[in-house]
Amino acid sequence: MDYTISNRMSALRGSAIREIFKYAADPAVISLAGGNPNPELFPNEALSDIAAEILREQPVTALQYGITEGYMPLRQAIRERLARVENIGTENDDLIVVSGGQQGIELATKCLVNEGDTVIVELPSFIGATNAFRSYGAHLVGVPVQNDGMDLDALERALAENNNVRFIYTIPTFQNPMGVTMSIEKRKKLYEIAKKNGVLILEDNPYGELTFNGVKTPTIKSMDTDGIVMYSGSFSKILAPGLRLGFMCAPRPIIQKMVIAKQVSDVHTPMLPQLLATEYMKRYDLDALILKMRENYAHKCKTMLDAMEQYFPSDVIYTRPGGGLFIWCDLGHGLDTFALSKKAIEQKVVYVPGNTFMVDMDQPTSTLRLNYSTMSDEKIVEGIRRLGVVFGEALK
Repeated sequence: MDYTISNRMSALRGSAIREIFKYAADPAVISLAGGNPNPELFPNEALSDIAAEILREQPVTALQYGITEGYMPLRQAIRERLARVENIGTENDDLIVVSGGQQGIELATKCLVNEGDTVIVELPSFIGATNAFRSYGAHLVGVPVQNDGMDLDALERALAENNNVRFIYTIPTFQNPMGVTMSIEKRKKLYEIAKKNGVLILEDNPYGELTFNGVKTPTIKSMDTDGIVMYSGSFSKILAPGLRLGFMCAPRPIIQKMVIAKQVSDVHTPMLPQLLATEYMKRYDLDALILKMRENYAHKCKTMLDAMEQYFPSDVIYTRPGGGLFIWCDLGHGLDTFALSKKAIEQKVVYVPGNTFMVDMDQPTSTLRLNYSTMSDEKIVEGIRRLGVVFGEALK
């Protein structure tokens, strides 16, 4: 029997984050990896009541096939929220409900990228997106991320030096993995650079609602008067990730092709989660739930930063995010955080090595990503203390 794997999949690696979850399953291990929302914030009781009522009163709608574009009342609710909260949506845009933001990224890639085409990504960047691009044979070009977002001089060089650039992928707000936010000035300039070069932008914004101080930077999509921005959003970080609900707002011709691509993938997003989200937004205050999340994550982030200040060696550099779920660290001194992660595991604490988020995942890096959203305050402090010991030994 020939079990030869296709070219498009043979070079792909599984997510290191998912591998780390195997260690994190040990209750003695403190996981500062992953990117899960805090399960204590899930609206369990409300969703339970809504689900029982839906299955009792709307069983056919919930359990029958639906249309590929998504449940119409949910699409309308998303459109209204995007317009109110993000100033997104024009008469030339359309919207599709997808099975998590990850599927939106994958479907957009499927529709737009031919093998050998270039996709420009932030460096570092979200592995779920970069693996989606790799799976369609894209040539990935990384552009360094600075404290205020993508290095736009490097972006212009990348556009000049590479052919067939299909789109620029960016997480401009509370970027995964760095936690930094692109300035409004850079967002405007990025838009103009893409417009000048005839290149699309894929704006991924799963964390934008999780701003600690309530102040939001305008999305790039809100500036889109030329139909060049695809906007990926998600309910995973503001409601519950297990619902697997995301959406893509993009120029209508792209959405029309994504609908066909989704029909091939999974026909439609499951109906019960779509009804749950729709009814939750009708009956409850989603903004109030998001406010609780902001307050919780702001507290946890400060707890971690304070512990890092106390326990980390003084020459370790790290970001201080204003929202989202992640802190990015650089140990410097030529250290390899992938190799060092084994020492951390011995101390029963895990993080995500920085090579996971790079275009060249084989290149050693002194960086790593920490997550603060799921652990208790006590475990955050103890985990950072343990890492401080590991890092201190490595930097001697």
